[in-house]
Amino acid sequence: MATESPFAFAGRTGAAGPLSGVRVLDLSAYIAGPYGCTLLADQGADVLKIEPPDGDNLRKYPSTLQAESRAFLGVNRSKQGMTLDLKKPQGFATLLKLVREADVLVHNFRPSVPKRLGISYEQLSFINPRLVYCAVTGYGETGPMKDKAGYDQVLQTMTGMCALQGKRGGAPEIIYGSVVDYYAAALLAAGVSSALYERERSGLGQFVGVSLLRSALTMQSARMIWAEGESLDIGRDMRSGGVTGIHPTREGHIYISANTPRFWKALCEKTGLHMLEQNERYDTVRKRADHANEIVPHLHAALTRHSALEWEALFGDEVPCAAALRVEDMFDHPQVLAEEMVGDIEHPVIGRYRGVTRPIKFGRTPGPDPFAAPVFHEVDTGADDAPASQNARKA
Repeated sequence: MATESPFAFAGRTGAAGPLSGVRVLDLSAYIAGPYGCTLLADQGADVLKIEPPDGDNLRKYPSTLQAESRAFLGVNRSKQGMTLDLKKPQGFATLLKLVREADVLVHNFRPSVPKRLGISYEQLSFINPRLVYCAVTGYGETGPMKDKAGYDQVLQTMTGMCALQGKRGGAPEIIYGSVVDYYAAALLAAGVSSALYERERSGLGQFVGVSLLRSALTMQSARMIWAEGESLDIGRDMRSGGVTGIHPTREGHIYISANTPRFWKALCEKTGLHMLEQNERYDTVRKRADHANEIVPHLHAALTRHSALEWEALFGDEVPCAAALRVEDMFDHPQVLAEEMVGDIEHPVIGRYRGVTRPIKFGRTPGPDPFAAPVFHEVDTGADDAPASQNARKA
């Protein structure tokens, strides 16, 4: 391994971030752990992604981008890369050297694995007491399911998210977009940052645990309320139903929210449905939900007069709404451009591409420029560690 520290990100450009100077070892794979580390990198941390000899499994996922995995690029921006075989003495010794320099280590091994590999919190904190050690698991650190592998959609299904996503009385439906993984990533970044803040007071690192189970339930905190004496089998869905939802128009679909009296009145005025606004049967959101089968046909008939985009302009700020767009439309959406949420990134294999940049704004320490995810280089069986990307690249 080169004598220069892998954490020396000499190629990073742009302003300092609130986490500049923090050194992170990312041993995780898939989405939750890696994207949590990317959120730290967005804030200036120097993240070194450690992959096994066969690479992060996300690299192998189906992708319409031929040369690289689209998912891997999106989840792992702004990291350096290195390949290590932790089952070989030299690879393990290299990791221990890195741990001595690191501020943070993140992995998503099942709870029984780290000790077997020699990288449990107790083992690594002994050689670096200041280490913030974050373990991402499927089901947590204790209990009968702790050693089961966890996956986003498995946890969605287990925790009731899919049952509530489906239509009333219908089959459960998956919420696509890896929402549990991405929420777990946000909890990871928050938990690690809090532990780093506490370390400034105590001088000591600590264990930080993030699980997909806790993430899935935390996302449903408004549903996870069971009052004493209350029946358990009650409606917990927060959808108001009927008027609030996605509706067809002459061209395309539009989401409309009209829960408050002011928004309901504006919707009726804009669509010409004055008789609905004046009807006492519909004068509360609960009544409108109860009589949705009477209201919605009138609303759909009125919406056929214009396209979704035209209705969006007509409703303006008076009726909360959004025309249903594709994610592709976000690349050049005027609000996204104004917020500078998408930037150009250079990649040594696929060339220039456009992708998400910084998700958080900091006034005084905005953070460095993003750069591409590390390229994976296979190594022969005799090599224990090799750099997957030599230098940070300017966005």
